[in-house]
Amino acid sequence: MVLIILSPAKSLDFTTKFNCLNSTKPIFHKETATLIENLKELSINDLENLMSISKKLGELNHERFQNFQKNPERQAILAFDGDVYDGIDKKNYCEKDYDFAQKNILILSGLYGLLKPLDLIKPYRLEMGTNFKNLDFFIKNLYEFWEDKIIQEINKHDSKIIINLASQEYFSAINSHKINKEIIEIIFQENKDGIFKTIGINSKKARGLMTNFIVKNKISNPQDLKKFCEVNYRFNKALSKDEKWYFTR
Repeated sequence: MVLIILSPAKSLDFTTKFNCLNSTKPIFHKETATLIENLKELSINDLENLMSISKKLGELNHERFQNFQKNPERQAILAFDGDVYDGIDKKNYCEKDYDFAQKNILILSGLYGLLKPLDLIKPYRLEMGTNFKNLDFFIKNLYEFWEDKIIQEINKHDSKIIINLASQEYFSAINSHKINKEIIEIIFQENKDGIFKTIGINSKKARGLMTNFIVKNKISNPQDLKKFCEVNYRFNKALSKDEKWYFTR
């Protein structure tokens, strides 16, 4: 059994229809409520500076926090959109696919800490790397707030192996020295004039495609990941080490 760790997405989709009726409640809903109550105290200008966003986005997220309980909700794996989640073929998932995803995927989140795919979430924007040091806030940063809670929950999981398909910003919320599992980091690179390089947008898309590959094939043995060959990526044995697996094209 493997445990896939994903990042969330800034882009959200609360309108596309999916054939998924099951839902669950986020693990850390009480902690999320605490964050929301404190975020409500921030002004639009505070949010602009905190998140380095435009006034329009500042106004949008201020309104989201102020009216959080009234906002719509949907399952995390359906709500998150963008490059990674475009690669997850949610429209064609059956109940068995969603069930496998629910048991084998955890999504890191600045607001929710840790999400299972079917956990209901509301529209939000709050990066894990957010630092409150310049504000009169009850915590310094989200890493400090979430780290121990996330580690304890991950360590409870039945899997002995983590497949890290999250970004560095989000996986930094996990102190790997405190994890009781083997961690395999997946790295996607392109051959540019004989030199392998990581291209951000392509890596994001590939992480979603690999997640989908694991779910659709119900992969429990990590060695089977080496069969992944979507969009011309291939496992590169020469570059790979025990804890870092490279897929190149």
